[in-house]
Amino acid sequence: QVQLVESGGGLVQAGDSLRLSCAASGRTFSLYSMGWFRQNPGKERDFVAAIRWSGYNTYYVDSVKGRFTISRDNAKNTVYLQMNSLKPEDTAVYLCAAGPSWVVPATPADYDYWGQGTQVTVSS
Repeated sequence: QVQLVESGGGLVQAGDSLRLSCAASGRTFSLYSMGWFRQNPGKERDFVAAIRWSGYNTYYVDSVKGRFTISRDNAKNTVYLQMNSLKPEDTAVYLCAAGPSWVVPATPADYDYWGQGTQVTVSS
């Protein structure tokens, strides 16, 4: 069992930066692939970024490439999402997820555990 708790969201202006954190419980955190998704009310959960257990393989949706960076610290059981040059269209609840090593990064159904989310609001 893995429990995930996100933090770091907030209200910022366009062009600003935020760093989201996702703290995980459980001794096997290092074996999981981790992902970040975002969701707005009434909309589907959209893939943002993912990272394999080793940290060497990362994946991003095209709209955030060059602006967002996913990373992980297995010693701290934490995954991060550094978000730079934020845009109003980045506004959403951001959720982190944990899945098996073989997870297809952009597929929500492949992930076994989800956090409650943290709100990110970017004003223009």
